[in-house]
Amino acid sequence: MHPIIRSCAVSAAIALCASSASATVLSFDDIAGPDEFAAVPGNYGGLDWSGAGLSVFTSEQAPFTAHSGQGRVTTDWIDGGPVASTIRFLAPTVFGGAWFAGYSDSSVRFDLYAGGRLVASSASLQLSEAPAFLDAGWDGAIDTVVVASGFQASYVMDDLTFDRAAQVPEPGSLALLLGGLGLAGAVRRRTLR
Repeated sequence: MHPIIRSCAVSAAIALCASSASATVLSFDDIAGPDEFAAVPGNYGGLDWSGAGLSVFTSEQAPFTAHSGQGRVTTDWIDGGPVASTIRFLAPTVFGGAWFAGYSDSSVRFDLYAGGRLVASSASLQLSEAPAFLDAGWDGAIDTVVVASGFQASYVMDDLTFDRAAQVPEPGSLALLLGGLGLAGAVRRRTLR
C-alpha cells in the first residue's frame, strides 16, 4: 500500500474511532455550598438544566442517601411540582445512567430522546435507601433525557454519567471521508499503470 494512502487510512480510522474525552460524571458536590439546598444552575456540567426543576441538597436525610460525596439532586418539594425532569445535552451524547436512592414505594426510569423523538426508555428502578445504578439501556446518541417518577420528591439522583466523545459522525463528513479515500485510491491505481 502506498504510504500516502496508508497515512490517510490510519488518520481516518483514528478520527472515526478515537475518543477525545472519557466519560463525564456529575457528582453535584460542587453546587451546594454552606446552604444545604440550592438550585441546579441552568448550564451545570455543560448541559441545559433549565427544564429540569431539580435542586441539590447536601444534608443527610434518610432515605435520600448520596452515592458519593454529599451533593445529590431531587425534584422541588413544592406541591404540584414536576414528577418528570428534562435534561438537555448541547450536542448528541451517549448517556450512561445515574445512581438513585429514595422511598421504597417509588421507582424511576429514563426516557431518551433524539431530535424530539423518543428512541428508548430504560428499565424502571425500584428505589431504596441504598443507592443503585440505573443504566440508560441505550448505546446510541441522544440529545435529551427525561427522569420520570411516579411521585414528586421521591428520589435523589447522584453521579450522572455521559460521554460527549461518543458522538455519531455527520453523514456528510463520512461521505466526504470515503470520497477522499476513493479518490486517493484512484490516483494510486493510475500511477501504478
